[in-house]
Amino acid sequence: MDPDADSEFWSAYGQVSDAFYRGELTAADRERWEGERLTAVLRHVTRRSPFYRRHLAGVDVEAVTPANLADLPFTTKDDLRREMHDVLSGPLHEARIYYETTGTTGAATPCPRGEKDIATSNIAVRESWRRMLEARFGGRMPVVGLMGPSELYAFGDVFTAVAAELGACHVKIWPESPRVGFRKALRLIEELEVEVVVCAPALCLSLAKAALHYGYDLARLPVKLFLTLGEICTPQFADNVATLWPQAVVRPTLYGSQEALCIATGADTGALHLAQPNYLTELVEPDTGAVVGDTGEGELVLTMLVDGIKPLIRYRTGDLVRILPAGPGEPLPGPRIQVIGRVADRIPLGDVTLQPAELEAAILDGVGGCLGYQVVIDRQDDGSDAVTVRMDLLAGAEGERQGIGEAVAARLRERTGAHAGIVVDTDLDPVTHTGSFVSWKAARVVDNRSGPDRAVLTARQVAHRYAITT
Repeated sequence: MDPDADSEFWSAYGQVSDAFYRGELTAADRERWEGERLTAVLRHVTRRSPFYRRHLAGVDVEAVTPANLADLPFTTKDDLRREMHDVLSGPLHEARIYYETTGTTGAATPCPRGEKDIATSNIAVRESWRRMLEARFGGRMPVVGLMGPSELYAFGDVFTAVAAELGACHVKIWPESPRVGFRKALRLIEELEVEVVVCAPALCLSLAKAALHYGYDLARLPVKLFLTLGEICTPQFADNVATLWPQAVVRPTLYGSQEALCIATGADTGALHLAQPNYLTELVEPDTGAVVGDTGEGELVLTMLVDGIKPLIRYRTGDLVRILPAGPGEPLPGPRIQVIGRVADRIPLGDVTLQPAELEAAILDGVGGCLGYQVVIDRQDDGSDAVTVRMDLLAGAEGERQGIGEAVAARLRERTGAHAGIVVDTDLDPVTHTGSFVSWKAARVVDNRSGPDRAVLTARQVAHRYAITT
């Protein structure tokens, strides 16, 4: 590695990043940065990555610009699974830490991070948290509970580092850990006065159910802010959580992956904002790969602008997103990005094909007191679809429960044309809490029209870890 080149990078990156987060990065300066970084990263990967040396053979990297980037081939998840360590741009000892994907839907792929990767990715998280916590807690720092994995996964390291940078005390209380469990996590939340919980969206619900199981009053627990990541989190889901936790609100905190790092971070408005100094983004039509543009709706394609240990070029994330320009006065800079769900999680139902976020919104719109839900899809004798939503609702008046069920069923019938019904069930399968580990669809949808795929089987295998009585 060239120390002088690294020094130049940090100097330039610091200026661009500082200007970006002050809201002072001009369009001209951003375009200059993107062009220079694209060339630097393409030189880096074609010199140091065996995979990209072959994948981009014959490409004049000096002639590639953001305007003609779409002429390059995609990098796919299949490429990463096939090539494994050959994707890396350098030997592993140049990295600072080794992670890998969970391997739930294919071979686990290596995701090491070097010094540049860690620092540039964490800056986006730090700026998000700094502004979010100041908006919520003023000049004091709350105690933060981290509820997510640490081994071979970036969750623990990223949020530990950011909490330390901001001077916030944190405690690792992931209920799935055999050393913690729900009972101990709840005890520590109460004793330590944990006000911020960082977790997957589903954990907001299972933590509430566990608290009720162990006799806690949710209104008296100190949690005021859930920072969520790992699966879709619709506004309707967040509104429902607020009815369970009277003191708390839900805000998406991060959208990213082991492979792609921190793509976007959350603002107190509930919006996610792209970490723009670190990526070039494209949207493509998921079925054809045709380029849609850099705003609108489609599958997200990323090109990394940091020449770290594993930069990816035109990487198809498999995520359906909607990208919108940031509005005036937004608390974070960068375009807004709404995560709609995985391409593979689209669901043909009745007369339509629904994205995960559309289905969740239809179920939870206006719903309060829902501790969990699962969608069961069957094929009727006449060949039409029938959908049953199993909902775990807080104990209440029978009429209120009936009204919620009728409204949900009516929305689904109107939206899909399928027969729809609701069943109130206080004993949902724990598989509904596995979304961040496998996929939202594997956790939330039982599709009896076809056999279970690999993701569904994996979710069922790990579901026992999520039981609230641990």
